[in-house]
Amino acid sequence: MTDIPATQGEQIDLDQVWQSSDIQALLDKLNEELIGLVPVKTRIREIAAMLLVARLREQHQMSTDRPTLHMSFTGRPGTGKTTVAMRMAKILHSLGYVRKGHLVVASRDDLVGQYVGHTAPKTKEILKKAIGGVLFIDEAYYLYRPENERDYGQEAIEMLLTAMENQRDDFVVILAGYKERMDTFFQSNPGFHSRIAHHVHFPDYSLDELVQIAELMVRQQMYAFDDNSRDAFREYLEQRVQQPHFANARSVRNALDRIKLRQANRLIRAGGSIIASDLARIDVEDVRASRVFRGGSSAAETSA
Repeated sequence: MTDIPATQGEQIDLDQVWQSSDIQALLDKLNEELIGLVPVKTRIREIAAMLLVARLREQHQMSTDRPTLHMSFTGRPGTGKTTVAMRMAKILHSLGYVRKGHLVVASRDDLVGQYVGHTAPKTKEILKKAIGGVLFIDEAYYLYRPENERDYGQEAIEMLLTAMENQRDDFVVILAGYKERMDTFFQSNPGFHSRIAHHVHFPDYSLDELVQIAELMVRQQMYAFDDNSRDAFREYLEQRVQQPHFANARSVRNALDRIKLRQANRLIRAGGSIIASDLARIDVEDVRASRVFRGGSSAAETSA
């Protein structure tokens, strides 16, 4: 019969351990920051629970391999991938899996050079910044361009793979991008796929969720829809989501920025005296002046 270490007989108050780890506070913050995304939030909670249990097993002398922490976040732009990555970095830090808990966001341009000898220094610099935290590589599939035999992306990939293996005790990589392209990328780069433990998909927001996101953004910026402008913005979204280049919450934010621009111009053109609350009110004409209501395409969002 195998001897059981004395520590394995200790009582563990899981509620107290969970609260003292700050995980719940971080998850609550994520819930405040992001509307919807229930499957994503559930998966992040599951990962956090697994990491906490792994840490408790270590503390009570139970043999356990260090969890593989590298992740893949897939989904269209504006679905909250970067925000979740920031919270994930804090969770990893609170549990002692990384020393600092900061997030470094990088793209191909940050890692890959344009001539011989340029890629290695660039990639090394990004890795140096990310050690002790999380490296978030957006649109990671652009690192690999097999159609260009003179492309230097493969050098960056090999350096990343080495760091993901040799420095995994204090370094986590999250690869992000469109799901279909990421699937192809992993098929072409099995070294990455074998090192990724958690694949989290971020679905598009529903229309109701997009309206809630708009309401939240408007309140945070101390503006206010009235009933007519709120209904008009919902109509705007119904049409905008059908057009090219729609980017979920990012497109909502861009639309609100243009609405505020039109609101300010309307007020200044009208001139005269106003009451202070007029500075906050979004009028229906501020919304309906969008090209979307005139049958225009929003391929160039800045003019929508």
